[in-house]
Amino acid sequence: MVAAAFAYFNYKYSQYKFINFKETILYTKSELFVPDKDRYIVVIYSSHMGDIDKALVPLKQKNSLLVIDLYQQRRESEPNIIYATAGTNTLLKIIHRFHIREVPSYFLIKKQNDQGLYKQDSQIYLLDMSE
Repeated sequence: MVAAAFAYFNYKYSQYKFINFKETILYTKSELFVPDKDRYIVVIYSSHMGDIDKALVPLKQKNSLLVIDLYQQRRESEPNIIYATAGTNTLLKIIHRFHIREVPSYFLIKKQNDQGLYKQDSQIYLLDMSE
């Protein structure tokens, strides 16, 4: 019985999750975030922890970044980097849905349809900010 419960728990936490940007509202510096790329690397961090710019350099080489700040500071977006935030309830839903246990974390999402649905396309990694 315990082995079955453990196997089920591992199965549920290994499944990739979906995010629908029609229902999950994110804010950039001056407007709502509307996805226009097929793939994003989603970075979950807190600007209260320090400067993240150096840690983002290797990630932005290949993909567009959607950087979500849990501290809710709004920043101007840059080429290939969209800084976003949301209300507390929305941030908690994102953390819960993707099982974020530590920040800064990142994962890849991939477009599923034209209605704003994206699917997680990688496991969750920790972002190294030690440099």
